[in-house]
Amino acid sequence: MSRRGFLGVAAAELAGVMLAPGVRLVEFAQAATGAAPSPGANPRVRWGMLIDTTKCAEGCTDCVDACNRENGLGTPSRPTDARWIRKIEIKEIRTGRQASVPVMCQHCAEPPCVDVCPTGASFKRADGIVLVDRHTCIGCRYCMMACPYKARSFVHEPLTDQHPDVPRGKGCVESCTLCVHRLDRGEKVTACAEACTKAGHGAILFGDLNDPDSAIARRVREVRSTQLRADLGLDPGVRYEGL
Repeated sequence: MSRRGFLGVAAAELAGVMLAPGVRLVEFAQAATGAAPSPGANPRVRWGMLIDTTKCAEGCTDCVDACNRENGLGTPSRPTDARWIRKIEIKEIRTGRQASVPVMCQHCAEPPCVDVCPTGASFKRADGIVLVDRHTCIGCRYCMMACPYKARSFVHEPLTDQHPDVPRGKGCVESCTLCVHRLDRGEKVTACAEACTKAGHGAILFGDLNDPDSAIARRVREVRSTQLRADLGLDPGVRYEGL
């Protein structure tokens, strides 16, 4: 057998590493943790957000705090540079109107971060969520330079006490995942949207943009919504009302 042929066979065998006849490594891990196999992303779904800036108060950080807690990004007593959501203040030059806007990964249909990634670590799931594979990321940060929303951050420091559902790693790029671990468990809301609703603001509406009967799809049809940097033609999954 040629060297190329041997490597091809070896790769195929390693893709489903056998611990015993009929038992693969991935199935062993699932059995050990009690986790059910993930059904995979549904290509008929496109998860997204509609953020009502008229309900988003200046100085409010409920969504940021909830994101930090959910993903283990730090606490007031243990701050971190990682920010998967950041609040920015914008001002309309002609009218002077100001708005407080949460900005995160926009989960574009045409994500530039995916286009420039040399290893395929940045990728888009079938349901529209843009993620980073930390096993493949080499920390080149091309995706950070390509993102027009400045939505990605780089992990410089060693990490401890991580959340099992949200593994992170030094030397990797990361950003908002739309709480993909929740969605894959069958939950239907992100931590930021849940916190915003519980606090009584109701500024963040999360759901399936492709489902015409969903609350977010109905709202998008009823009101004028804005895409950040719509001129780039990226078709982001995060929309803003009231801008």
